[in-house]
Amino acid sequence: MRKYAWCLALTLLVPAPARAWSLWTEMIHQISIKPQAKSLPFPQRSVPVPGTATMRVPDQDSAASIPNPIPASADSINTGKQLFMIYCTPCHGTSGTGNGTVGEKLSVRPFDLTSEAVQALPDGFIFGYLTFRGTVMPSYANDLSPAERWHMVNFLHHGLKPAAPQQAEAQAK
Repeated sequence: MRKYAWCLALTLLVPAPARAWSLWTEMIHQISIKPQAKSLPFPQRSVPVPGTATMRVPDQDSAASIPNPIPASADSINTGKQLFMIYCTPCHGTSGTGNGTVGEKLSVRPFDLTSEAVQALPDGFIFGYLTFRGTVMPSYANDLSPAERWHMVNFLHHGLKPAAPQQAEAQAK
């Protein structure tokens, strides 16, 4: 029995000084962008791949003053709704009130996108929020083209309807 105890002790202790147990930690230490990390800017003098839609906005504050280049047509609002259902409903829910399945599990509840405060925000501010991320919300600059983000802004301002007063009271409880 003692022989097995010594073998077990040697098996566990000998590799430790040599740091041979890196099997479980080496995937953490790699050259990659971590989730929720700020996206890196384009390198100086870089050229986008042909067909890639780009829009240079230096930061979220300067994005607030950008006018929406896409008119709020029925097609734009419908496209924005489809994108909203894909990217936003997990946290904000289908009604946009912050009651999505993921949003309910977060320590900070997602914004109610139908509230007067959010509806009063300029288009450029919401575009900047989608581009540069919020406190908990990730950036969608890599997932959505600038045109798609503007379509989502059109849907948020013109297609998303506030909840009825009875429904709002039920959600507040």
